[in-house]
Amino acid sequence: MEQQTLYGPVANTVWKRLADVGLLICDVDGVLSDGMIYLGNQGEEYKSFCTKDGFGIKALLNAGIQVAVITGRDSRIVSERMASLGVRHVYQGQGDKWHSYQALLGTLKLMPSQVAYIGDDVVDLPVMRDCSLGVAVKDAHPLVLRDADYITRVAGGFGAVRELCDLILAAQGKLEQAQGMSV
Repeated sequence: MEQQTLYGPVANTVWKRLADVGLLICDVDGVLSDGMIYLGNQGEEYKSFCTKDGFGIKALLNAGIQVAVITGRDSRIVSERMASLGVRHVYQGQGDKWHSYQALLGTLKLMPSQVAYIGDDVVDLPVMRDCSLGVAVKDAHPLVLRDADYITRVAGGFGAVRELCDLILAAQGKLEQAQGMSV
């Protein structure tokens, strides 16, 4: 059986897991950004972030659902973007995301059954496999797509995180009163 949503049908097993999410963990490159890194002649680094994803993150936080980022790269741009959204749990330079994930569970006193993780590449698989809801963006690596509990209908960097945020809020009966900000 399936639950009908704004994004199409969602399996009831996934819907039940969405209803229990207390923490959403996001990868950055390929998930919150389109995966492209632009380098300038003076060594500047640029990334693009989708404001739709920002709105979804703010809406989750306003609804009392924690949001964290675990990313393999270390970037001032990510620190600034997450600070502007109010995301307090930011782990950068994490080649092995498992340790940061375990630290988050301890800090927030949560169980894996309360966690959703959204990723796009094989480095994300250990956490995706352990948490309750492993989500792959539409354009994720085939191995990640194969193991995902849910695959977004939107590509990474173009609103995939917003899609997941909306689904979490809807499954918890909080979508209609979701208050985000234009970011």
